[in-house]
Amino acid sequence: MDFRRTYRAAAVSFADLVSRLPADRWDSPGLGDWSLRELVGHTVSSALRQVPDVLATAGDAVKVESPQAYWAFARSAPPELRAAAVAASTEDAREAGAWLGDEAASRVSELTGLATTALAAVRDDDVIVTPAGTMRVRDWLPTRTFELVVHGTDIAAATDLPFEVAPEALAESVTQAAQIAAAVGDAAPVLRALTGRAQLPQDFSVI
Repeated sequence: MDFRRTYRAAAVSFADLVSRLPADRWDSPGLGDWSLRELVGHTVSSALRQVPDVLATAGDAVKVESPQAYWAFARSAPPELRAAAVAASTEDAREAGAWLGDEAASRVSELTGLATTALAAVRDDDVIVTPAGTMRVRDWLPTRTFELVVHGTDIAAATDLPFEVAPEALAESVTQAAQIAAAVGDAAPVLRALTGRAQLPQDFSVI
């Protein structure tokens, strides 16, 4: 799969979804303790707004070799660091959601354009500095597609709206989830669940 094409497709689908959100639903429940506005804000911040800045960095030796290694890094962090990261993410979600204001659709559309323009200016193997460490562009961008696709489905579930994402982007995200499961030691239970042989525990997640 072409990681550039899947990212662009997921970003465009996400922007379309945001443009269709009812004005009276922004303060309704989104995901967990997050409101819908905070959920959208988190997705915008993590998958769109930061992309041009990260792609503009220059790293040296690659420390994180794959998309699944990026997520495995987060899983392996000490509990206190994970708690701090979750708290920071929640604060960022609130800030980004507030920044979207009443112009969410136009701001998301603008950010989509900025992110895809920045992506066109870098090479697949350029090394960039990400929150998890230095990575190649081709390994980091799929983690942003994953954010767009997963949280796009979260938003759709919270609002009963359809989220039409390109099959290639969805397939890339499903594949990435399976690879994360393997990287963190959960491959066997995930495989058994996907093949109808067992059920996963309640609230199970690979990330």
